[in-house]
Amino acid sequence: MGMSRSQSCFGYPLSIFFIVVNEFCERFSYYGMRALLILYFTLFIGWDDNLSTAIYHTFVALCYLTPILGALIADSWLGKFKTIVSLSIVYTIGQVVLAVSSINDLTDGNRDGTPDSLPVHVALSMIGLALIAFGTGGIKPCVSAFGGDQFEEGQEKQRNRFFSIFYLAINAGSLLSTIITPILRVQQCGIHSKQACYPLAFGVPAALMAVSLIVFVIGSRMYKKFQPQGNIMAKVAKCIGFAIKNRISHRSNKFPKREHWLDWAKEKYDERLISQIKMVTRVMFLYIPLPMFWALFDQQGSRWTLQATTMNGQIGVIEIQPDQMQTVNAILIVIMVPIMDAVVYPLIAKCGLNFTSLKKMTVGMFLASMAFVAAAIVQVEIDKTLPVFPNGHEVQVKVLNIGNNSMNISFPGETMAVNQMSQTGDFMTFDVDKLSINISSTGSPVTPVTHNFEQGHRHTILVWAPNHYRVIKDGLDRKPEKGQNGIRFVNTFDESFDVTMDGTVYVNVTSHSASEYQFFPSGKKSFTINSTEISQQCERNFTSPRLGFGSAYTYVMGRKADGCPELSVFGDIPPNTVNMALQIPQYFLLTCGEVVFSVTGLEFSYSQAPSNMKSVLQAGWLLTVAVGNIIVLIVAGAGQFSKQWAEYILFAALLLVVCVIFGIMAQFYTYVNPAEVEAKFDEDEKKKNPEKENPYYTLDSVSQTRM
Repeated sequence: MGMSRSQSCFGYPLSIFFIVVNEFCERFSYYGMRALLILYFTLFIGWDDNLSTAIYHTFVALCYLTPILGALIADSWLGKFKTIVSLSIVYTIGQVVLAVSSINDLTDGNRDGTPDSLPVHVALSMIGLALIAFGTGGIKPCVSAFGGDQFEEGQEKQRNRFFSIFYLAINAGSLLSTIITPILRVQQCGIHSKQACYPLAFGVPAALMAVSLIVFVIGSRMYKKFQPQGNIMAKVAKCIGFAIKNRISHRSNKFPKREHWLDWAKEKYDERLISQIKMVTRVMFLYIPLPMFWALFDQQGSRWTLQATTMNGQIGVIEIQPDQMQTVNAILIVIMVPIMDAVVYPLIAKCGLNFTSLKKMTVGMFLASMAFVAAAIVQVEIDKTLPVFPNGHEVQVKVLNIGNNSMNISFPGETMAVNQMSQTGDFMTFDVDKLSINISSTGSPVTPVTHNFEQGHRHTILVWAPNHYRVIKDGLDRKPEKGQNGIRFVNTFDESFDVTMDGTVYVNVTSHSASEYQFFPSGKKSFTINSTEISQQCERNFTSPRLGFGSAYTYVMGRKADGCPELSVFGDIPPNTVNMALQIPQYFLLTCGEVVFSVTGLEFSYSQAPSNMKSVLQAGWLLTVAVGNIIVLIVAGAGQFSKQWAEYILFAALLLVVCVIFGIMAQFYTYVNPAEVEAKFDEDEKKKNPEKENPYYTLDSVSQTRM
């Protein structure tokens, strides 16, 4: 049979190992680049969050739409091997162009550390991304199908195992790259000015893509390569069109009915093509409900990460930042794929259950739906701990006494005494029209607070003498982003001062006033206070109490008897209390769902496709991912829920409905073995014309690889 027979390893064709290593490098390259993209857009090019997110999602959607092009090129023109090689070259060039676009010295003529002409960088990075989208999308359907091609008839078991190993390689690549690439970015580099090293962080993926290409080409001698069979998609489209036209023109009752609507193409097309198209359309029909799974799956990058920002990342001794929770998915996959393959499926088979591909996929959808129920339960727990912020017509007020005497403050309905250096507990909520506040202390007249309170916001009233107060509008009307902590300083001295905290400077905090909030990650922070008013022998360096996740504080710099500063800390927003570890169950459920659904889907798409349309069906499978991404954008844009848990439950319910529909559709699907069907046609054609060797036969079944 040529080399492919002789060279095997653990019962697998040796060529498989080249294909798996190639996929690992390619995914490392892709995810490494993707992990940086958002930061590159916002920090280097300087776009705002919304534009960056829109372009990022457009890029991801493109990467899942281009597989159709790749599949067409492979199945009808170049063949899978040549397609993978040529598009990998395009892909590598794209990665290099993107890396070059991030070199600030490229246009930095005056050497001040910022590029002089940003459009050059934007243009280059867009060209790079377009090439990458075409490259990664184009080879995606071909690599998995090409891997499946390497197996002989009767190696179904090894082939299924291959799709698992293949999926494992994808996730190992993405896991390592999401850990390694951010480490590369924070390195400093540059010719004239040192700054975050984007060229290195983009350059490593580019180099790995080149490695991936070389590895793939080295294996060239061992692969089984099939010749492409002309423009198959045009044939398919014409055949379907003819069948529909023919069916419509014969719609009266005097024509006998035909078993399948495609049988109406028999007048013009041969039975082999018609049976191949039937296989494809039956699978494509099954794909219709699948995007709903991906719509849920792809939210772990967006919604679930945002959920993590309202949680406490202290898990035992380790501290986890919210955006690191996503790696849980990749870690679990690397653990779960082997367990499913080696333990769970064999056990189910032992129990005598026939766990078919479509049943697995139905179970996968059910698990993903349960994951969202778990996410909703966690969300309800979080909501209990979240602070209440004012609605449209309400204001929230608290009083902070930074003077030396006790004060009496009267609000509508209650009066309270506030001692020196203390505050009125939590924020109190009032209707903006009914708010009247008076300040008094023993032996002095009552001072009304005259201030136009802005509705929908929190305000802090600083008081330091019976008739001296200042109303400050708090900048925070929600929890700080990304699990960070907001800190603002209040100055009780007579002159303004500066504070430097952990590299951030609060400039000119004026007397008896508060700075804006600045934000810091968890941990202890040291800060220094600078002012002409503070004498030399005073201690100016302070350390903050330990910060958690998602809190906000007011740091009042008071004055001790000797005139030196001292720190008093007041809480504005309490830190997150719900532990991030509570997200693990939902990640676990979603990952199990993904392993059962995704690996099986790849393998099912391959096994049910005729030999000349393997790539096309892989591309159809990837198309469901693209549509899923689009669903998220639509649903997130259209339905703004007041409660996040309600949105999770809605998604869970939608997927559950889809899961039931899919389960019913699957009952009516009969599995085929395309190779057997095609062999039968070969037999028939041999009987009809024994004298001429069948052209299909030489194309399909004889490997192109010769010794």
